[in-house]
Amino acid sequence: MLAQEESGALAASLDELKAYLRIETDGEDAVLAGLLRSAAALCEQFVGQWLIVRSARETVAASQGWQRLGAGPVMTIETVEAVDSEGVAQPLPVDAYAIDIDAAGDGWVRSTRADERRRLAVRYRAGMAAEMNGLPEALRQGIVRLAAEHFMARGNEGGAPPAVVSALWRPFRRMRLA
Repeated sequence: MLAQEESGALAASLDELKAYLRIETDGEDAVLAGLLRSAAALCEQFVGQWLIVRSARETVAASQGWQRLGAGPVMTIETVEAVDSEGVAQPLPVDAYAIDIDAAGDGWVRSTRADERRRLAVRYRAGMAAEMNGLPEALRQGIVRLAAEHFMARGNEGGAPPAVVSALWRPFRRMRLA
C-alpha cells in the first residue's frame, strides 16, 4: 500500500498557463490551478514517474526477496519499520533490512530476517525535480497545453487531448512489465 504526501507544488506555473491562454485577469485562477493539477496527475500516470519530489510511505512484504517500491524515481529511502499484525510499527536495526536505489531510480527493500507475520513500512522521497523549474521543459509544456485544452473545451466533453502532448511526454515514459 502506497500513501503519498501532497507536495502542494504545481508542475507548471499558473502564469505560464495564463500567458498561453492570453488571460490577464485573476477571475479564473482557481479553475486554472485545478486544471494544472489534473494535467500534472495525468502526466505522472503517463510517464510512470512522480514529477515533483514528495514523501511516501509504503508497506511491503517482510520477505528476504527484494521488493520494488511503487513510486519513482526514488531520491532517498529514509526509514524502514516492522509492522506487526496489529498495525504497530517498530523501527528496525540497520542489520535487519537492506535497501537499494538502482540506476533507473527504482527503490528496493528487503528483510534480512524474514517473518511472515510482519510487513515493512518504508518512508522515502521520490520525484524527478524539487520544483517545477527543475522539470524538463517538454513535460511542463505538455502540462500547460493539456490544461489549456481542458480549459478551452469546457462544456464540450469527449474530445481527445492533442497528440502533441503525448509526443512531448513520450521520451520520459517508463513502463514496467509485471
